[in-house]
Amino acid sequence: MKTTNKTVYLMTYGAAIAAIYVALTMIFAPISFGPVQFRISEALCILPFFTPAAVPGVAIGCLLANIFCGAMLPDVVFGTLATLIGAVGSYAVRKHKWLVCIPPILSNSLIIPFVLRYAYGAEDMIFYMMITVGIGEILAIGVLGNGLMVVLERYKSLIFKTA
Repeated sequence: MKTTNKTVYLMTYGAAIAAIYVALTMIFAPISFGPVQFRISEALCILPFFTPAAVPGVAIGCLLANIFCGAMLPDVVFGTLATLIGAVGSYAVRKHKWLVCIPPILSNSLIIPFVLRYAYGAEDMIFYMMITVGIGEILAIGVLGNGLMVVLERYKSLIFKTA
């Protein structure tokens, strides 16, 4: 298999994004899990706006963070799936800058409450957990993520230049 500069670029950026996601999740672990969660690392879900490497990057980062933080197997699988769906959706709407945050907010708000109920035995109503998880996602992605997007957009030609 011939490796091109673009392949190396995508793998490197994806790995760096995954590492940052894991680090942020682990540093802020007390608020990253549970029915009312504020996973700061989810702000990275706006990165597919800048590079396709962010799609596997945030998904692998979520997978590793959930494993390293001792999440239950359904959370590892379906939490990662929720983040992957959100990242793919963000990449799909990347031409509409302010819509990039919507897919990960929706996917996590709809999937994670079921994980909390069936993996962790959370007794809150699913709809209530959709609201609480959704609020955390809106704050992490809608507020922090969009703020990050504004800052990164200034330096995108330096940070996200293609190979």
